[in-house]
Amino acid sequence: MELLSGLLSSLGLSGAAGLNAYIPLLLVGLLSRADVVHLNAPFDLLGNPWVLLGVAVIGLLDFVGDKIPGVDHVLHVAGGVVNAAAGAVLFAAQTGVADVPPALSMALGLIVAGGVQATRTAVRPVATATTAGLANPVVSTVEDGTSLMLSALAVFAPVVAALLLAVLVVGVYRFWSARRGRRLA
Repeated sequence: MELLSGLLSSLGLSGAAGLNAYIPLLLVGLLSRADVVHLNAPFDLLGNPWVLLGVAVIGLLDFVGDKIPGVDHVLHVAGGVVNAAAGAVLFAAQTGVADVPPALSMALGLIVAGGVQATRTAVRPVATATTAGLANPVVSTVEDGTSLMLSALAVFAPVVAALLLAVLVVGVYRFWSARRGRRLA
């Protein structure tokens, strides 16, 4: 049961990293410092105060930049690597997946976070184009809030986090399919 819970938690954290790399890293690092979660070495460095400070500063810059049309697009392109890497680290850091080889767990985290990030990067230009960029701060804030909620659920209610991630994936797929259908018609 611990393996399943760890896998679901890892999936939720990786999905959250696809939306915002810094929120789940910061949350997991802070919870590690508070001894709420245990991280395997070398990922226990996420709880180091200097690492937490660095993540918080870069996260704040990303938070502000992501609200500005044009800057958000550059951040999303660069975020393809950053978000996927954060997802890989978060997936591998979880104690409950100790039976999963580290390379496999990092690959799974990379795929989940990278997939969420790629979808986010593809959808954002639609919001920019249809609203002249006015919706970008709102969309970004929703993404950040969803990342925070998904991160917290992944730690404290992993089954709910995995279900929420599945609902998000299905919802985005349906939205994208409907949008493509209108364009083809």
